[in-house]
Amino acid sequence: MDNNSTLINSLLPLKGVKTYVKNILLILFGTLLLTVSSKIQVPFWPVPMTMQTFVVLIIAMAYGWKLSFLTLVAYLIEGALGLPVFAKGGGHLYLIGPTAGYLYGMTIAAAVIGYFADLGYGKSIIKCIIPLLLGTIIIFICGIGYLSFIIGFEKAIIAGLLPFIPSELFKIALAVFIIPTIWKYIQK
Repeated sequence: MDNNSTLINSLLPLKGVKTYVKNILLILFGTLLLTVSSKIQVPFWPVPMTMQTFVVLIIAMAYGWKLSFLTLVAYLIEGALGLPVFAKGGGHLYLIGPTAGYLYGMTIAAAVIGYFADLGYGKSIIKCIIPLLLGTIIIFICGIGYLSFIIGFEKAIIAGLLPFIPSELFKIALAVFIIPTIWKYIQK
């Protein structure tokens, strides 16, 4: 799983540290970031936003597909075990509640975005946009798809997508600025 072409391995080569130890530490760090980002609300229009999907984008672009996927799976497991990692707590009911589709979508999106990151898409602003948009679309397709079984498709679009479009575009723009900038800095 140790891929030297990932951003995290370029930033933290940690020579002499066993790969599995490094990966476990990165997964734990990633789940901590996801937990914190799910609980912080930032004022935004038309609804307040958390930075959780932003952290998913960053983890995926930094870790690559395998490590980011495992990080999101670990996050879901922590939540299922009752650790208060989700926005309003934890527990297995969260994984079948109204936001479950978004959580599963984030896991799939992390793998897809990470795959593109492994191919070097994080090094260019233009190329970086593609996986971030695709990942965000995956998150919302899964989220709205699941939510529509609970409240109906039209209500799912109105409550689960439309209010979040401005904040998601902001998060994508922020990630598109950050990831290639870090690559440019470390390649000097």
